[in-house]
Amino acid sequence: METIGSQVILYIIAAVMVIFSVMAVTTKHLLRSATYLLFVLFGTAALYFQLEYEFLGAVQVAVYAGGIVVLFVFSILLTQGLGQNKEKIKVRKLLLALSAAIIGAIVCGYSLLTHIFPNSKYDMGGEITMERVGEDLLGSGQYQYVLPFELISVLLLACIIGGIMIARKR
Repeated sequence: METIGSQVILYIIAAVMVIFSVMAVTTKHLLRSATYLLFVLFGTAALYFQLEYEFLGAVQVAVYAGGIVVLFVFSILLTQGLGQNKEKIKVRKLLLALSAAIIGAIVCGYSLLTHIFPNSKYDMGGEITMERVGEDLLGSGQYQYVLPFELISVLLLACIIGGIMIARKR
């Protein structure tokens, strides 16, 4: 059973993640944005550790916070000089982006509030083991996620190759 202390920790982690997420998308400096993303990923790992999924928390820190953010920083440093002047965002583009974000938030909120979620297959009882979670995430059956996982890996590879090609042209 959850205690009040664990709920307080959950709210603190969630608040930190929301604050750093907003800072990551609003800052004008790309390296700071990558640093804020790093803190969001650490917050995600903290949530895993709080749920007592130590393996997923360790993977989150090692792969995402360690590997992906370092890849982002190297990509930023390869493709853009630190002393380059940035152009200011025009008010029209800012209003368009803000309206798109608000419409997206309304659509997401409406979807979450009106969708009827079926009972989870985990509600049947029994212990949720790492083998069961791994099979659900990387299985090839219905409601399993091996195809999106592989598509994201191909997308990341294409981004890496694109970043290298842009860096070579300069």
